[in-house]
Amino acid sequence: MSKAFTKENDGDDDELPAELAVPAGSKNYMTPQGWQRMKTELYELVNKERPHVTQVVNWAASNGDRSENADYQYGKRRLREIDRRIRFLSKRLENAEVIDPETREATDQIFFSATVTYLREDGREETVVIVGVDETNLPLNHISWTSPVARALIKAREGDVVHLRTPAGSEELEVIQVCYVRIES
Repeated sequence: MSKAFTKENDGDDDELPAELAVPAGSKNYMTPQGWQRMKTELYELVNKERPHVTQVVNWAASNGDRSENADYQYGKRRLREIDRRIRFLSKRLENAEVIDPETREATDQIFFSATVTYLREDGREETVVIVGVDETNLPLNHISWTSPVARALIKAREGDVVHLRTPAGSEELEVIQVCYVRIES
């Protein structure tokens, strides 16, 4: 059988890690900043990186024996990675529902894109921003709306006490402040 008709398995499957999966039946919520970041990455891949790698692969293919041509083999592998990322970004952007926290009506109830300050049982005060699954950034305290903390906080109001179930047991979180402001990356 020709090599052209066999699938090389370099992790080409489009399955997502669990932390990036959007729950079945749910929308793919994103902030405007997260949507723009993904749109920019897609543009760069389609209009700059893919044409450049394609040019390198064509040059390497013209050199003859492809079986021992590292530029050709690496280039083909890189093209598959780029194409996989383009498919992923296209699907995510196509299914995205962009929610701008700056244009939300004023409320003290917690929904997607809220910036929430809460008090833990041990007295520590924490502030998190509830963002889309593709925008999670723990050093900036941006947590996915599908995370256990966000799920415990969603629909709570300032002053409410919610229960967070963790592997170590249950913990109570007291909501101190809820606001909807521009999310900085």
